[in-house]
Amino acid sequence: MTRVTPTDLTPDLSLADAVTLDDIRAAGARLAGVAHRTPAMTCRALDEALGVSVVLKCENLQRVGAFKFRGAYNAMSLLNEEARRAGVLVYSSGNHAQGIACAAAILGVPATIVMPTNAPSVKRQATEGYLARAPQGSRVVEYDPATQVREELGATIAQERGLTVIPPYDHPDVIAGQGTAALELHEQAADLDEIYVCCGGGGVLSGCAIATRGVRPGCRVIGVEPEAGDDATRSFQTGRLHEVRNPDTIADGARTPRLGRYTFPMVRTHVDEMLTVSDAELARWTLWCMERLRIVVEPTGVLGLAGLARRAG
Repeated sequence: MTRVTPTDLTPDLSLADAVTLDDIRAAGARLAGVAHRTPAMTCRALDEALGVSVVLKCENLQRVGAFKFRGAYNAMSLLNEEARRAGVLVYSSGNHAQGIACAAAILGVPATIVMPTNAPSVKRQATEGYLARAPQGSRVVEYDPATQVREELGATIAQERGLTVIPPYDHPDVIAGQGTAALELHEQAADLDEIYVCCGGGGVLSGCAIATRGVRPGCRVIGVEPEAGDDATRSFQTGRLHEVRNPDTIADGARTPRLGRYTFPMVRTHVDEMLTVSDAELARWTLWCMERLRIVVEPTGVLGLAGLARRAG
């Protein structure tokens, strides 16, 4: 793990409004009948343990098992016909790859997925399974993260083949799609005082913050990331972009090195607070969800719950 000295880059606050509540509502209309309207779960034992009333938005029950499908499908559905025929390219180690591959199969768009050689095997297999139902030419391209930079490899392939690159979080249409999770949550659970949202590159946090500001302005939005990968927290606090390369954390979905061009100003503008939690806390709440709620959640998925537990404790 390497913590990088902050750059001189400060957020371009004009991009903080690149995604609006109307964009998120439009994304919700596109996703209607395609994405699952995931349940909002309550648990008396959890309320008693934390001393507050808790509602869990179960995006682990979304298609591909993550909110990433929302952003992937929304972005792909907005491509023009020429871009759809040519196909898309993404780089991801897991959930975004699956989201794009699933959307590609639904929309009939060829997809090239750039994945590291050390990607979790279950996520690699799932991605390949979705691509098997996508148009001819869809494929996984491996790269060695120790010697290759995925963005550079992806850019080269995309330019050679005329593909549209859809990044995993730093894209207005992806952010709008991911924000529909909060839009649904506020419909399912009125009068929430706070929402705790996981943070890697800041896509879902940005989208959920913008949705919340629009429909429930009195609700505080708190982003949560692993202690080892605290780049967003430090960027939020200082107003200068920090990086953490290859953080040593079990929250593999939050191992992104930095906030993006869009998500940096969105997080700075629309989020109220950032928290970090330890891997021990993530392991505890991952196990708690399995034992008490009987649901399978990956460690990244319990970042919000672990953040609430730290605050409540």
